[in-house]
Amino acid sequence: LTAAILHDIGKTKELSDFPLNDYTDEGQLLGHIVRVRAVQVEPDPGIIPLQRNRDFGDFSTNIAMLMTKKLRRPPMEIANELAEKLKNHADFENLSVKAPGFINWNVPKRVFVEYFPAVLDKNFGKSDLGHGKKVNIEYVSANPTGPMHAGHARGAVSGDVLANLLKFMGYDVTKEYYINDAGNQVNILAKSLYFRYLELCKKTSDPIPEWAYPGDYLIDTAKKIYAQYKDFYAEKPESEWLDFFKKFAIQDMMELIKTDLKDLGIQHDVFSSELELVRAGAVNNALDFLKKNDLIYVGVLDSPKGHEDEDWEEREHLLFRSTKFGDDVDRVLQKSDGSWTYFASDIAYHLDKINRGFEELIDFWGADHGGYVKRMQAAVSAISNSTRELNVHIVQLVRFMKDGQEVRMSKRAGTFVTVRDILDNVGKDVIRFMMLTRKDDAPLDFDFKKVVEQSRENPVFYVQYAYARTHSVMKQFFKTFSTDKVPEISSVDLNLLEDVDFDIVKFLLDWPRQIFMAARKREPHRIAFYLMELASKFHFLWNQGKDNEILRFISEDNFEKTAARIVLLKALQNTIEIAFEIMGITAIEELR
Repeated sequence: LTAAILHDIGKTKELSDFPLNDYTDEGQLLGHIVRVRAVQVEPDPGIIPLQRNRDFGDFSTNIAMLMTKKLRRPPMEIANELAEKLKNHADFENLSVKAPGFINWNVPKRVFVEYFPAVLDKNFGKSDLGHGKKVNIEYVSANPTGPMHAGHARGAVSGDVLANLLKFMGYDVTKEYYINDAGNQVNILAKSLYFRYLELCKKTSDPIPEWAYPGDYLIDTAKKIYAQYKDFYAEKPESEWLDFFKKFAIQDMMELIKTDLKDLGIQHDVFSSELELVRAGAVNNALDFLKKNDLIYVGVLDSPKGHEDEDWEEREHLLFRSTKFGDDVDRVLQKSDGSWTYFASDIAYHLDKINRGFEELIDFWGADHGGYVKRMQAAVSAISNSTRELNVHIVQLVRFMKDGQEVRMSKRAGTFVTVRDILDNVGKDVIRFMMLTRKDDAPLDFDFKKVVEQSRENPVFYVQYAYARTHSVMKQFFKTFSTDKVPEISSVDLNLLEDVDFDIVKFLLDWPRQIFMAARKREPHRIAFYLMELASKFHFLWNQGKDNEILRFISEDNFEKTAARIVLLKALQNTIEIAFEIMGITAIEELR
């Protein structure tokens, strides 16, 4: 990992893999073991995280507790023995042991100073974690039955930022959108559009049918057809207009969706059509594979308990043996009319991804698809001979608040908030940041009033303001000392910084671990969390300087100390810029 805070950090290793001959004494070996945490419950990167509570020191390790079973000794006894052997080690200060077996310590400033130049690198935190692994991330995939509603924005942003993050960490990433254009919903869309067309042709004055999509957006699409064809289709039978209206509607809706995505800062590499897959025989090919492996049979399922399943009928079905791969029940592949279920098409689609050479499949789905996860993971395991796994991110709902009231959304009712609505109100940067202020699996409130406030309660503003303030200090520095350049790191003495300055130094040096964990755990929200904490530390230091002259960024009579602080601010700017680039957010030097 780039710019590791501690010496000799490598990838996590088992205790037996340590190169014992590389250490001249037991103290050095133990120091390495404590730093890297040889025994772990789950695979973490080889850097021990900074303490949340600095009263216990810079770092802490629970290695004594993790080793107690292997050594058959109490954790406090192990911790005290390790601490005794490490107390004279040059890189360990204020070593202490706390129950039930934590070892806490500080690291000398010189260690942080030694590694700090890396923070100024434009690729700070970048690594080859992915080793070029081919990853497919499918996200958004909103049905083309209308413009994207605001709820789609959360999965769109999370998927896009995860893709950017994995690219930054050495993965070969493809961003993909799956167009569901082969189901009954597009037939309803076409018929809804035709009704709007008939209204323009003065061929009906009936209220819009209950089964139709009532949104006004279809009136605009109908006008495009009428402008070109007048009433040509008004008297035609359904067999002559259905396919045309279906194709026209999908194309027009996808143009709307792509425009909204572009303005949200999202551009997919691939758009895959369900209809094209079905027409190309992909479903038949997938089912042939399953049949050859005895994973399909004809049988009768019990009625689903606790929820409705639109694919279930009390008759013999063509079934996939999904229970063989961890699912709760076997799943229906074909409807009574002979058409394929959505599940059958989705199996074909994921097989297509595997055939395109992707080694990892990541899908972002809405909260209403949670019950679909097990069957698709079972299917991917089956069609890949258990060589691939499907990683599904379930994105919970977003509550959009306006004037203290929740804004309800319903595509069928035609009263939903669109992505275009929130783009026009607050812009892409606010949307992208806010959608990452909670984990994907936690509900999120998006308050239109709050996100435009210039206050600490608005995380977007709080981080942007920190970045803008650093540029304000830079301008003051250039003016005060009649220069237009930031001092070179080699010419400054970071040891002149105060302890509160070093709190930011340490946190900046934790960025490689933060970004590593965000990529490894596939959790893009960690970047936003890191930035909010970094901004908080910066604003705290700024406010301290108001009352304490020693802590001010600019000391007119002390160029050396000022230069050290300016380099610190340059490093902070660089880290925010890197994080913002991954998040797809513009770094603004001056807020108005």
